[in-house]
Amino acid sequence: MRMQDIAFGTTDWNQIERTEHKGEVGMALWRTRVFGDIRVRVVEYSAGYVADHWCEKGHILYCMEGELHTELSDGRSFVLTPGMSYQVADGAESHRSRAPAGAKLFIVD
Repeated sequence: MRMQDIAFGTTDWNQIERTEHKGEVGMALWRTRVFGDIRVRVVEYSAGYVADHWCEKGHILYCMEGELHTELSDGRSFVLTPGMSYQVADGAESHRSRAPAGAKLFIVD
């Protein structure tokens, strides 16, 4: 990731419009800003959320609230709680997430 041509700015995430994204089960609410090729999001997963796809995109993901369960295609699984993060490169390891009790995340990709 190379950050360039981004002027200093602040974001009040409460003022960013939410978009709804259905999962296999539950809903994800995204608040998104885009800076050149970089997408930055605050994502809230409803309780019981299960992603409807295996993701190949790279992310840096920080868990702000709740608990995020992430499964990799090789069978490994990880649980993030508030204050934890994960990072994965584009195309590196397919992953799929769920949030049994809901979660709030900060994601850069």
